[in-house]
Amino acid sequence: MRKQLMKGNEAIVRSAILAGCRAFYGYPITPASEIAEAAALYFSQVGGVFLQAESEVAAINMLYGASSAGVRCMTASSGPGISLMQEGISYMAGAELPCVIADLMRGGPGLGSINAEQSDYNQVVKGGGNGSYHTLVVAPSSAQEMADLTALAFELADKYRNPVFVLADGFIGQMMEPVVFPERAVAPVVPEWAVTGTRETRRNLITSLHLGCDELEAHIQHLEEKYRKAEREEQRAENWHTEDAEIVLVGYGMVGRILKAVTAEARASGLPVGLLRPITLYPFPVADLKRRARRARAFVVVEMSNGQMVEDVRLALNGVRPVEFLNRMGGNVPSHEDVLGLVRKLAGEMGLKVHAARSVASHEEQEQMAHV
Repeated sequence: MRKQLMKGNEAIVRSAILAGCRAFYGYPITPASEIAEAAALYFSQVGGVFLQAESEVAAINMLYGASSAGVRCMTASSGPGISLMQEGISYMAGAELPCVIADLMRGGPGLGSINAEQSDYNQVVKGGGNGSYHTLVVAPSSAQEMADLTALAFELADKYRNPVFVLADGFIGQMMEPVVFPERAVAPVVPEWAVTGTRETRRNLITSLHLGCDELEAHIQHLEEKYRKAEREEQRAENWHTEDAEIVLVGYGMVGRILKAVTAEARASGLPVGLLRPITLYPFPVADLKRRARRARAFVVVEMSNGQMVEDVRLALNGVRPVEFLNRMGGNVPSHEDVLGLVRKLAGEMGLKVHAARSVASHEEQEQMAHV
């Protein structure tokens, strides 16, 4: 398989097409605009549909229609645009319609800035629309994962008949890295539940409207069963040097890459530090956190937000271990030095011996980091 140098934003589109996606409806917004640009270029080449909608509200409702017809479809936006889509996302979750939504996070609230941030976590992971529902969420930390996790997102969307988010900070979409794609593509297939046929022959009714109290309760219970299944089967995380770690760093996206470098330097100075990088944000990797808490004495959560994921880490650990928090906001990035300083401070308080750093990482660790 041949490596191709490209932005993470382009990798999403090419992976979506290989995953059988044949419709893209969206409205450009920084830092996600290259996704729409690439979709306009590539979808027509495979007989697919690209349409720049008049708004994000229109785009999500176009996805509702395409998905109802059994077409694998997607859109992409950033914080303000995702806000406008929330009603449609709730409708699609309620109607059990699969789709993939890429959210390339920028600063907020409001229009905020075009700089990368992680401020959409609560909006996406907790669900910004009305009603009792979840969206499944994957969080890439490289251009390669933008491709791999987009393909996974389409599989999960169909498996659970539910919207799935690819949630990445703007850095991951904008940076260029080598990407390898699968040699075989997924052929589009119309599912049994889709609305197909002519006016006279069409079958199936797809709706999120359930007027009876017992009817709606039964429907929500059905949705809850799907979410519990996802929580049992779909938790994913990268564990790096966590087996014997007494301090575990936790971060996703671009922050996960910074924490990997910090882990390597801390290890080089003799500190038992490890990295746990959530790959699925819903379902959250609770099992991994609980497993690491059996040995670890402290956790450090680092975010480019006001502290949104840290709440889920604390809930998962349920008070059995202390959780420290370090963050930057507004498009600022937590520095390697700041995180390492906090790690060394904690190590000192815990009585862990700190040696002079030999190197940032061994050759083997440098090779591993090169593929993150």
